[in-house]
Amino acid sequence: MPRRLIILTDGYHDSHTAKTAINVIRYKPEDVVAVLDRQAAGKTCQELLGVGGNLPVVARIEDAPQANALLIGIAPPGGKIPPPWRPIVLEAIARGLDVISGLHDFLGDDPEFVAAARKSGAKLVDVRKNDEHDVAQCQGIREGCLRIHTVANDCSLGKMVASVEVARGLSRRGVDAKFVATGQTGILIEGDGCPIDRVISDFVNGAAEKLVLANQHHEVIVVEGQGSLFHPRYSGVTFGLLHGCAPDGLILCYEMGRTTIYGMEWIPLAPLDWVRRFYEEAASIRHPCRVIGVAINGGKFSDAEVDAERDRVRTWLGLPACDVLRHGPDELVDAVLDLKRQLKK
Repeated sequence: MPRRLIILTDGYHDSHTAKTAINVIRYKPEDVVAVLDRQAAGKTCQELLGVGGNLPVVARIEDAPQANALLIGIAPPGGKIPPPWRPIVLEAIARGLDVISGLHDFLGDDPEFVAAARKSGAKLVDVRKNDEHDVAQCQGIREGCLRIHTVANDCSLGKMVASVEVARGLSRRGVDAKFVATGQTGILIEGDGCPIDRVISDFVNGAAEKLVLANQHHEVIVVEGQGSLFHPRYSGVTFGLLHGCAPDGLILCYEMGRTTIYGMEWIPLAPLDWVRRFYEEAASIRHPCRVIGVAINGGKFSDAEVDAERDRVRTWLGLPACDVLRHGPDELVDAVLDLKRQLKK
């Protein structure tokens, strides 16, 4: 049965916390019937989240009778379900709706949710749950598959969006390209992948390598980045993913206007030229690699301001640059195809 989602955001509307809701609506609109947000009920999804057009925002589960699953639509720091949401989740379960969550706290570990699901027959789906226990072997990777990886100077700024847009842009050019998801939202969009930030640290490289091995029959794979080597909280995940997927080329992502580390505002961001150099050196420990383009997240700025920033970055770094949502991904797609020709892949 096709899933028909009611997405729970209830009070969380910013682009960082609600990124799961925003991007599932952006890339899988056919799966979504409504957003549940009691304070914003009556608005459209476009008015509330900036995507989704006239998709309705409702106050109650019963207001979306065609829904067969409730999706937890936020990705808060620490990955916990807000306590005021528990009655909503329990009501969904009691109505027989499956509940899908990408949070670190698993639905299946909550005795109250498990008991309610057992009674109603609803399924509890924890997207981050995995059993990865393989280390990397650095063998068997097909040289004919071009591996592209998105990286960034900070976390939560658009690596997944850049990855999806570039992969889809390549497909429109007739290239057999695959978006390789490494986070909960990407997995919900693509239908497969590995939640790399929930893998035991010894096995992160191996899990990333397995994603490459499973998808290297494609001409090009675009591996979604996680965290940042420059974020003190999440750099370990980033490094393991970087070495495990052994990319040929990197797309450097950043959010225009951001000056400090997300969630650690007392730490300034490093300049992009240093970020570029460090990623190239770090990646090349495992496999020769270079940055081939820049993805700008200019969502908080005007067209003119983003265009000026684009010109500045192109001149400063000598690389193709674009905002994939505002300009489209073609400039980065061209950079991928140029690398493909250069490496004869």
